[in-house]
Amino acid sequence: MKQVSFFVVIAFLLGACAPSAALSSGNTNPPDAMNNPAATPPMGVRSSLPDMGAAPELTNSTWLNVNAPLRLANLRGKVVLLDMWTFECINCQHVLPALRGWHAKYASSGLVVIGNHFPEFAQEANLDNLKAAVKDDGILYPVAQDNDGATWKAYKNEYWPAMYLIDKSGHIRYVQIGEGNYFETEAAIQALLAEPTPQS
Repeated sequence: MKQVSFFVVIAFLLGACAPSAALSSGNTNPPDAMNNPAATPPMGVRSSLPDMGAAPELTNSTWLNVNAPLRLANLRGKVVLLDMWTFECINCQHVLPALRGWHAKYASSGLVVIGNHFPEFAQEANLDNLKAAVKDDGILYPVAQDNDGATWKAYKNEYWPAMYLIDKSGHIRYVQIGEGNYFETEAAIQALLAEPTPQS
């Protein structure tokens, strides 16, 4: 029993970086879903996604790839994918192909991908370094600098990467910690995009 628990813990840690240490999964390939155009997410994930309550508002003041700070209150009617990341985390780098792919595929359908950059190391807190990483990684979606960890703490987040899917009403409906589950995450995106836009 102890051996099984040990392997479960190791498997989880290999998919995400804890704040105290950046761990590598050893997998340097992008997600299969991005490599295989014939791959499709499994069916069955619909509006039965649980409602985890209202998502904390974004209060970041420094943003890249947008002209003004984004606020969830102004994104009602959109589905928001909030990605907690830091540019030197290898696990975060492994997730980037999926994020770029979903941004390209679903932005015109109402998906807003946001990268919330909470640094682990001092050099990651430097805005010029963040700008260079965003450019080098080909990130076209909005990125918020979160040096003080205000957004990270508001979401009670503990790992890089972590993805939060926020529905058209501003509620958290799906959370993915670490790498993997790309088909399931894409299916959740599709399900939330298919939900009706709430009446104001």
